[in-house]
Amino acid sequence: MPVYSFEALTAEGHTRKGVIEADSAKAARGLLRGQAMVPLKVDSVGADSTQMPGQAGSGLGGRAFRRRVFNANGLGVWTRQLAGLVSSGLPLERALTSLSDEAEREGERHLVASLRAEVNGGSTFARALGLHPREFSAIFVAVIGAGEQSGKLGLVLERLADDLEEQQALKAKLIGAALYPAIVTLVAIAIVLFLVTYVVPQVAHVFAGSKRALPLLTVLMIGLSDFVRSYGWLMLLAIVLIVIGARFALAKPVFREKFDGAWLNLPILGKLARSYNTARFASTLAMLAAAGVPILKALQAAAETLSNRAMRADALDALVLVREGAPLASALAQKKRFPGLLAMFARLGEQTGQLPLMLQRAATQLGTEVARRAMQLATLLEPLLIVAMGVVVMLIVLAVLLPIIQLNQLVK
Repeated sequence: MPVYSFEALTAEGHTRKGVIEADSAKAARGLLRGQAMVPLKVDSVGADSTQMPGQAGSGLGGRAFRRRVFNANGLGVWTRQLAGLVSSGLPLERALTSLSDEAEREGERHLVASLRAEVNGGSTFARALGLHPREFSAIFVAVIGAGEQSGKLGLVLERLADDLEEQQALKAKLIGAALYPAIVTLVAIAIVLFLVTYVVPQVAHVFAGSKRALPLLTVLMIGLSDFVRSYGWLMLLAIVLIVIGARFALAKPVFREKFDGAWLNLPILGKLARSYNTARFASTLAMLAAAGVPILKALQAAAETLSNRAMRADALDALVLVREGAPLASALAQKKRFPGLLAMFARLGEQTGQLPLMLQRAATQLGTEVARRAMQLATLLEPLLIVAMGVVVMLIVLAVLLPIIQLNQLVK
């Protein structure tokens, strides 16, 4: 049954907002009048539930700038709440009703109400989720569909929540490891630019009338300052153009695949990217296989989670080999971009009949390795950046002090 958001006046003269299920907008107004309310506005809550009532957005521009209802953390929390309600024996429709009533944000309340309406109308939960591709990925929908077919929706929701939380925990560790070096780098650049563009020119002005030869370091620093002040805007424009050109180039699949392949060959970052993508791939594949999704469909979906296009191409090649009859472990072992650990655990899983469990263990081990390597890299970068910043500032200070020291010696 369709869902409508409404704004109405109560018998006491107060304005009330909410959602209501009805066959049509006219029927919704009739239901409101039957509740002694005067309807002011009734809007359909369609498949694109991210649009708020009264918000324009039927065009492409409005659709592009609407925010998602769930961010990554929010989706994990919502999935965990739904899993707890369903696992406790509560029917899906009542679980969705409870989540809709407890939702703090209007967009979330409308989204859950729309899902509940589709389920009440006889649709499967997976199909209802599929009507909202901005909020629920194809993998999320596929896992839910497999859970419904197997009658283990609660268990599948628990695994989905676990997977979402693990992904966010890994991303948080990577961001945390990169945050401090990034802040130090930005502060260092700001300080150096201030010294070069303001302090050094002041020194040059002081000694401009002196006929004494300035120290070489001071001359070089003054030349660098003049260059930055004269052509700094050109350098900034060049950087912007390079970034824009790189984005256009990376938008081309062939160039992006070659770039990602070259990135994997970098000494430290390449291994980090390889382990991170493999952990995502193995975790998704384990979750889909445990939910009962056929291995070919699971491989296809898991390959789409790979942000590295070169590794995605290898995963799709492995899919072709599996379709032709090759074991999963053998197909993955032929793709050298995937760590050998993945093929080893896949082989153990196929031999023991516990493929999802072994793939999840591989994902956990690789995720732990990624977090450890990221922390090691951050720990190494922090002192190196501080030392580099100190050296640059020291050179600038020396360039300022050397003429003064030289002048003092002449006075003596």
